[in-house]
Amino acid sequence: MTVAHRTARPDDEPALCALWATAFAGAPVVELWRLAPERHRRTLVAVDDGTVVSALHHQPRPLRSATGTVERVGCVGSVATLPEARGRGHVRALLAAAVRAMTADGCAWSLLFTDTPGVYEGEGWRTFSRPTWHGPCADPAPRPGREVRIRAARAADRPALTALHDAYDAHRPLTTVRTAADWAHRLPAWYVPGTTDTLVAEDAAGRCVGYVVLRRHGDGTADLDEIALGAAAPAEPLARALFAAAAERVGPGNTVRVHLPADGAVLAALPALLAEAWVTDDRTGMARPLHTTAAAVRATVTAPGATHWHGDSF
Repeated sequence: MTVAHRTARPDDEPALCALWATAFAGAPVVELWRLAPERHRRTLVAVDDGTVVSALHHQPRPLRSATGTVERVGCVGSVATLPEARGRGHVRALLAAAVRAMTADGCAWSLLFTDTPGVYEGEGWRTFSRPTWHGPCADPAPRPGREVRIRAARAADRPALTALHDAYDAHRPLTTVRTAADWAHRLPAWYVPGTTDTLVAEDAAGRCVGYVVLRRHGDGTADLDEIALGAAAPAEPLARALFAAAAERVGPGNTVRVHLPADGAVLAALPALLAEAWVTDDRTGMARPLHTTAAAVRATVTAPGATHWHGDSF
C-alpha cells in the first residue's frame, strides 16, 4: 500500500469533487472551490494506491482584527475523508502540511469551523465562543406608521448593500473585507435565490438603510445569518422592522436560529423575531496562531461584537 500526502493536481478534480459532494451534500463546497485562486496549490490530498482518500483546502482571506487592522488569515475548509480511510492519520498529516503552507504564505493566523474540534486540537487550533440564539418564531405584530418600508432586495441594490455592509463592519473583528468578486460569486453560492430572503429597509426618501439575510429550510426552520444597520435611522426600530418582516416569512412557531453580533440594538429587537429566545454557546469556530501570538488571535475572536458572516464561509 502506497500513501502520499501532496498538493492537488488538475487531474485530481473529479475525485475531489466526488469526495466533497458526498461529504458536504447540499453545501456549495465544489462551487466555491472552483472560484478560489490557485485552488490546486492550496488543496492538499492524501492518495492511497492512486485513490484520493482525504483532502482539505486552505485559502488566505482578509479579516479584521481586534485592533482594527486587516490581517491575512489562512482559512481551512473542505476537510473530508472517505469512510474506509478514516482513523489513519490523513487529516493530521494534511493539517500539518497546511500549517507549513499558510505560514509560508504569510498568514498571521488560521481560522476554521467544525463540529469535530478534537480533530484539530492536536495540531494547535483552539475553539472560541460565539453566542447564538434560537427559539420559536414570533407572531408578526402589525407595524402601522413604521418609519421604514421593508422589501425584497433587487440586483440594483448591490452597491447600496455593499456600502451598508462595509460601514457596519468597518471596525468589527472577525469579519471579512469583501471584494466585488465575493458579492458577485461567493454570496450567491451561499445565499441561494428561492431559499434565501435578503430583506432591505428603505426610508421615506427611498434610500437603503439596513438589511438582513434569512435562509429558510424545507422543514420550516430558518437561519438569520446577516445584518447591517445604517446610521441614517435609529438602530433598534430599524432592527425591529427587519426582524418583524423576517418573522412574516418564517411563520409563527417555526424555529429560527439567529447568528448575529450581540449588539445592543440587535438584542433589544430580538422579540420581534423570536417569541422566546434561548442563547447557546456556539464553539464551532477554531483559531490557530501562525505569525502572530495566541493572545492576539484570542483578542480578535473573543472581542465584543466579533462576527463571521455565513456568506463569507469557505
